[in-house]
Amino acid sequence: MDKILKVILSGGGTGGHIYPAVAVAEALQRRLGDKVDILFVGAEGKMEMEKVPALGYKIAGLPMAGIQRRLTLKNLLVPFKVIDSIAKAKRIVKGFKADVVVGFGGYASAPVLWGAQMLGVPTVIQEQNSYAGVTNKILSKRAKRICVAYEGTDKFFPKEKIVMTGNPLRGSFSSETGRELKDEALKYFGLSSEKPVVLILGGSLGTRTLNNVMKENVDRIVAEGKIEVIWQNGKFYDREMSEFMKNRNSDGIWRGAFIDRMDLAYAAADVVVSRAGAGTVSELCLVGKPTVFVPSPNVAEDHQTKNAQALVAHDAAIMIADSSASKDLFPEVERLLADKGKLKKLSENIISLGIKDSADRVVNEILDVAGYELR
Repeated sequence: MDKILKVILSGGGTGGHIYPAVAVAEALQRRLGDKVDILFVGAEGKMEMEKVPALGYKIAGLPMAGIQRRLTLKNLLVPFKVIDSIAKAKRIVKGFKADVVVGFGGYASAPVLWGAQMLGVPTVIQEQNSYAGVTNKILSKRAKRICVAYEGTDKFFPKEKIVMTGNPLRGSFSSETGRELKDEALKYFGLSSEKPVVLILGGSLGTRTLNNVMKENVDRIVAEGKIEVIWQNGKFYDREMSEFMKNRNSDGIWRGAFIDRMDLAYAAADVVVSRAGAGTVSELCLVGKPTVFVPSPNVAEDHQTKNAQALVAHDAAIMIADSSASKDLFPEVERLLADKGKLKKLSENIISLGIKDSADRVVNEILDVAGYELR
């Protein structure tokens, strides 16, 4: 087939929506080469407007905004921005002559999908979480396909449209690679090979709860010398955590705002402590690491708790509530490290839930919905 497939991908606001879309864009290019033309659509002022062009992709912006949690005059403008965004989205879809539109969540995704559906352009939804948001539930009625990462989403979507694809990830994560990289990983983070390593992941911005737990425990961890820690404190809290650690003994503690080599961080870790964002959960399923989730309570529909519960139900992870993390987190981590059987069971069960070729599975659905056949 000589026709160039024109695909609009829309997802943004956070990396959890942007990078699955980028992973699918990369998979489309691997599959179709110069026979695919990709346009991203994002929300003006959000991180995708910077991140996506930096990766070499075209992007158009919509004047979309979300409801503020506190009462503010900005909320009065939201309905007008929604109407304006849908109108602009329709112009973008029509002008680009899109064959298919794929939504990955975020502010811009809904008006783009809505606009495409109003124009009769086929749409695909990629739902990253175990609990679907209200917007995706509404849009699913006219979507051609819904790509999901968790069982049980037929509670939210028409069952006949659901395809289990997993969450698309960029990069290569696997338990096999992790074992091969163990020595390199310990050297990279300046850790020893004699002690178990705990990886603390607070996301790119960081999390107050996990950083406070580390502040409460770091002196004891260093003094006892039983474990070592890779502590990703996030950009937002980096100055505060740097100041806190300035005059402290940090033997066996690696701390930083970001981790550039997540493959090495996972390889070094014996146990991971993490929030339960969809992308991180999917990575952990591929690397097969015993995990203690501390879901963020500050997210829509409490979806991180539901993401974690989906794994806990398979005995594939442990979950501790944000409100009890200060008291319970490190005692639970230390109990887990002492129980080799439990470590092995959690590792085996979480890796059984991983899907390695998620981006390619989503591409299969996009091509099918668009009626595109490769020669």
